Amino acid sequence: MLRAAQDCEHAGKLTTHSVWLILSLMENRYKNLDRTFAALGDPTRRAIVGSLARRASASVSELAAPFAIKLPAVMKHLGVLDEAGLITRSKTGRVVTVRLRPETMREAMAWLQSQERFWSKRLDKLTAYAERKELEAQSRK
Repeated sequence: MLRAAQDCEHAGKLTTHSVWLILSLMENRYKNLDRTFAALGDPTRRAIVGSLARRASASVSELAAPFAIKLPAVMKHLGVLDEAGLITRSKTGRVVTVRLRPETMREAMAWLQSQERFWSKRLDKLTAYAERKELEAQSRK
């Protein structure tokens, strides 16, 4: 799909089909972001991601150890993280090893950085406006 949209862009044409492809890609991107942020909205899942960020991989048992919840609950949390694309799981014998998928977190960070640039400019303008008004008020006294 992305290739077709790029071909249209290189040809300088914007067809109904290419518009549909672009919108479809954007919708999928935001669905992925929605899943990522929903998964990270839970403190247990954030702790699991934090634990994995400090090491290359961990077994499910190692990840479950610090929590006062049963293993099936940890497995459900891992399922949510897996569905969001934040982790991968691989099984060797009876041991399930979990690893972070950094690509998904990079996409979320890129979105957050774009929002930060947007809001930083506006907050800087608001700060400057407030400082001007404060100086005006002080000069009138």
